[in-house]
Amino acid sequence: MFTGIIETVGEVEQIKKEGNNIIFTIKSKISSKLKIDQSLSHDGVCLTVVEKTESTHSVVAIKETSLKSNVKEWKVGTLINLERAMKLGDRLDGHIVQGHVDQIAKCTDISEENGSWYFNFEYDESENITVGKGSISVNGVSLTVVESGPSNFSVAIIPYTYEHTNFKSLNIGSTVNIEFDMIGKYIAKLIKSSRD
Repeated sequence: MFTGIIETVGEVEQIKKEGNNIIFTIKSKISSKLKIDQSLSHDGVCLTVVEKTESTHSVVAIKETSLKSNVKEWKVGTLINLERAMKLGDRLDGHIVQGHVDQIAKCTDISEENGSWYFNFEYDESENITVGKGSISVNGVSLTVVESGPSNFSVAIIPYTYEHTNFKSLNIGSTVNIEFDMIGKYIAKLIKSSRD
């Protein structure tokens, strides 16, 4: 479990393929503090540390992860939001994020307004929903939905979040990993099953 409060931004340093798996080596300020077999959120994707050095750590993305997320688009130099798993008893400053990406979304608009930024995203219509003022995880960042549509939503990014996450590297057309709010997913599933 994660909170969606990003600790640091890492950078992809090396990519290797082994069968259907992709091994990413990532350089970051927290790599030296990690342990082998530790779970870590990478742009909202929960991946296990399999190797580490003083400045890097390596993780493996299986085929299912590549199909559901944007890891297949990562290149050497890609900036990745990183967060270690939450500790029991800690404050939950964001919202409960599982690290299980539901689908990807595409950035359709970015606008700056008086020091903050508004990002609009579109995703393939599914049973997942967003709710205005509800929570959503975008590239692992816990955010509040500003406006919500059937297959789109917008979020507001404050300067601190913009500077300390990879939102500053997003452009129109960039894809992001989204994890819908857990409670919203259960409600959507209940509604769907009551109609069937």
